[in-house]
Amino acid sequence: MVKVAVQMDPIAGINIAGDSTFALLLEATRRGHTLFHTTPDRLTYRNGVISAAIEPLEVRDEKGNHYTLGERVPTPIDEMDVVLLRQDPPFDLAYITSTHLLERADALVVNDPAGVRNAPEKVFVLEFTDLMPDTLITRSRDEIAAFHKEFGEIVVKPLYGHGGGAVFKLGPSDPNRGSLLDMFEATYREPYVIQRFLPRVTEGDKRIILIDGEFAGAVNRVPQKGEIRSNMVRGGAAAATDLSPREREICERVGPRLREMGLLFTGLDVIDGMLTEINVTSPTGIRAVERLGGPNVAAMYWDAVESKL
Repeated sequence: MVKVAVQMDPIAGINIAGDSTFALLLEATRRGHTLFHTTPDRLTYRNGVISAAIEPLEVRDEKGNHYTLGERVPTPIDEMDVVLLRQDPPFDLAYITSTHLLERADALVVNDPAGVRNAPEKVFVLEFTDLMPDTLITRSRDEIAAFHKEFGEIVVKPLYGHGGGAVFKLGPSDPNRGSLLDMFEATYREPYVIQRFLPRVTEGDKRIILIDGEFAGAVNRVPQKGEIRSNMVRGGAAAATDLSPREREICERVGPRLREMGLLFTGLDVIDGMLTEINVTSPTGIRAVERLGGPNVAAMYWDAVESKL
């Protein structure tokens, strides 16, 4: 019997139709694993022991009746065989602190907390600049103005955002740039990401899923008309897809580095053959892959996890 604790956002609020964490929990149930649920705010350190208030968890693929929780009990993390680190960003100091604590637990934590901490999704991707669109990370208005003048159409987004939140496109000589940067300066302490706009985003932003560094499945996320954000939480439509030779090259380049860092479940975002992000915290897409006739990525995930126990 494998004891599995999942550290996630509260399970009551998830959308089971598209939630990858829920798909992983369903597959764990099919395999007879024993599940427990917790949230990152419950982690505790005392005298060398990392513990969390966890509760037994049962899951069902039934909308409106997808889970049952038992009594919450403080439990040493070392009593678990596997911990799924699956809460969504923001990737802030609270998130980073949870990785430091989980790193001290004597259990298999996936993704590896040190790997997650060292791979912020819009920063880690900079290891592969030759695979990316032209990118600027800065707070400097002068640098942004020069970049905007050079490329005409640009995208501005927060460095630690997620799910397509606060992603803006600016056209040539766009009069909104000053107001947008006013808002970013008031909202974020970090630099921002500015990238050359890729017009073919209207044809889709491909989510490519890697398990232990190997290609496992992909889905093309097509934005709604009049929208550049293709995230499914922003109304993007999922479509079946295959990998191009360029996308296979990206997987072959990035995969070994992910495996080296203990990042067992990751999602690459690719637009028009350009790598834009590497998602390591709580990648989505596996339910859409299977629904569109692709493989059972959750089963591939658990095969990989069980091989490491």
